[in-house]
Amino acid sequence: MSDPTRPQGPKIIAVANQKGGVGKTTTTINLAAALQETGNRVLVVDLDPQGNASTGLGIESQDREFTTYDLLVEDAELADVIQPTELDGMSIIPATVDLSSADIELISNEKRSFLLHDALRQPAMDTYDWDYVLIDCPPSLNLLTVNAMIAAHSVLIPLQSEFFALEGLSQLMLTVREVRQTANTKLRIEGIVLTMFDARNNLSQQVEQDARDNLGELVFETKIPRNVRVSEAPSFAQPVLQYDPSSKGAEAYRALAKELLNKQLTLAA
Repeated sequence: MSDPTRPQGPKIIAVANQKGGVGKTTTTINLAAALQETGNRVLVVDLDPQGNASTGLGIESQDREFTTYDLLVEDAELADVIQPTELDGMSIIPATVDLSSADIELISNEKRSFLLHDALRQPAMDTYDWDYVLIDCPPSLNLLTVNAMIAAHSVLIPLQSEFFALEGLSQLMLTVREVRQTANTKLRIEGIVLTMFDARNNLSQQVEQDARDNLGELVFETKIPRNVRVSEAPSFAQPVLQYDPSSKGAEAYRALAKELLNKQLTLAA
């Protein structure tokens, strides 16, 4: 039972798409940086065994002593797993390849689907005063992704502006619906953001039209362009807003953050 005397916690958003290479991790770290830039305190939870969000935010492999694996499987303390990033007010719970075995190791745990939910709602979270928690999900609909959806208030879906982009989206939506019906009745779709968008490309424009025709207002107005600075930033272990603040990619993620914040205000009204 939840404690009514506890302060309201942060807004938790799972960034998910079972397709790889759609800009999921890129969106997680850059949206987090854009939210941080507006004065929000943000925690990134790297739930992908590849650990790309951790690398992209400057956490070296040798510095990941405690990770999301320890949080879920070993019941590690929050203070041990949370690490600061170079951006003030933005931290991360990093991941390593150890996380890839979590599905198997947790199979006998009766609460296996609620471990992240409980970890992000323990009283120790209150001391950090986060405004947002962004969860970078693995590119699959496995137990880790289900944990993220049960823990989250909403799901943000990056959609690559390429052929077959909408293929597989129905399966993700079905998973969201199943989680809503069985474990997290308040889970909603935060929105779908078009990534790697090339305005000069007829295909990108067709994907946008198809997405808006089929999904309507769920699709964010903001589109993330195909931008070399966005691609370069991770190799310098920085979000693009830090690597090249004036780039088109950085401006797009600022616009996405603004649109998301405006949505939150509308919902709260």
